[in-house]
Amino acid sequence: MSSSRTTTPTATEPYTVALAPGVSAYIQPDGGWCLNNAGFVTDGATTLLIDTAATERRARLLRDAVTDSGAPLPSLVVNTHHHGDHTYGNCVFPGATVIGHEACRRETLAAGLQLHLAWPDVDYGTIEITPPALTYTDTLTLHVGETEVRLLHPGPAHTVGDTIVHLPGQGVVFTGDLVFNGGTPFVMMGSLSGSLRALDTLRSLDAEVVVPGHGRVTDPGVYDTLEAYLRYVADLARTSHAAGLTPLEAARGADLGEFAALQESERLVANLHRAYAELDGLPEGSPLDLVTVLGDMAVMNGGKPVACHA
Repeated sequence: MSSSRTTTPTATEPYTVALAPGVSAYIQPDGGWCLNNAGFVTDGATTLLIDTAATERRARLLRDAVTDSGAPLPSLVVNTHHHGDHTYGNCVFPGATVIGHEACRRETLAAGLQLHLAWPDVDYGTIEITPPALTYTDTLTLHVGETEVRLLHPGPAHTVGDTIVHLPGQGVVFTGDLVFNGGTPFVMMGSLSGSLRALDTLRSLDAEVVVPGHGRVTDPGVYDTLEAYLRYVADLARTSHAAGLTPLEAARGADLGEFAALQESERLVANLHRAYAELDGLPEGSPLDLVTVLGDMAVMNGGKPVACHA
C-alpha cells in the first residue's frame, strides 16, 4: 500500500505510513493535544480502522486517506480508549461497527462531548457520540483477510478502558495513548503503576514497529523513555507526598532534567495527582477532581489553559 502523502519529519499535515502489506499508520503532526494518530488494516475487501480524530474535518481527512490508498471504507473501527480525539470521528463512519473495551464504551457515554467542555472554541463540526457497539473484557481476536488483529486490555493505564492493537504476523503494535513519542505520558484518568505494567505487556509482544497514540512511528526503544519518566514521577510523588507538599507544589519545584524536552510538560502535575491518589490507597482509575487537576495544569502552562491543536 503506497503512502498518499510525503512522510518527512517536517510534515505539518496528516500523512500515511505504509508499515506492512495492507497495514498503514495515519500520523497527525506534531502529536500535541488532540493531534492523535490512527491506522488501518485492509485486505482489499474489508478495512479495519484504528481510532478516528477530534473533529469532523480531521475525521473526513482520515476517511479520504483510507479510500485514496485504494482500501474500501472501514466496516470495523477499533477505539483504543474513550478520549474524544480518538473517538469523536466515529460518527463519520456510520456503517462501521465500533469495537472497544467495555470500559471504553462506558467512559465514552459518560464523557459525552468532553472536548467541547474542555475546549469550547474549537470548530468540531457535527459530532454525534458513537460508543463501541461491540465490547470485550480481556482479549478479542479479529481477522481481516489473512491478517490477525489481536485486541488486548492491559488494565487501567492511560485510562480504565485502554486497548492494545497487536498484529503479530506483521510485528506491528498500535498502542493508543499508552505511548506518546516525544510527548509527556498522561495517566490522570488511569494509573501510574498500571502504565508501568502496560509497558511490560507491550514489551512482551516483541513488535518491532510501534505506532504511538501521538508522535511519529517508532520502535520499542520508546518504552525505555516512558518507563524512566514514569519512575521519575513515582519517585517524586513518594518524596513530595511524604514531605506534605501538594502535587502543584511538587511540580513547580521539580527539575525535569532529561524529560524537559518532552512536549506537554504541564502533564507532570496531573500525573502527580494520580500518583498521590495511589499513594493514598485509592483504587487504580478512581476519578480525580478534574477542576483542580486542570487548574493546576493551567498554572504549570504559564497561567493559561492548555490548547487543543485540532
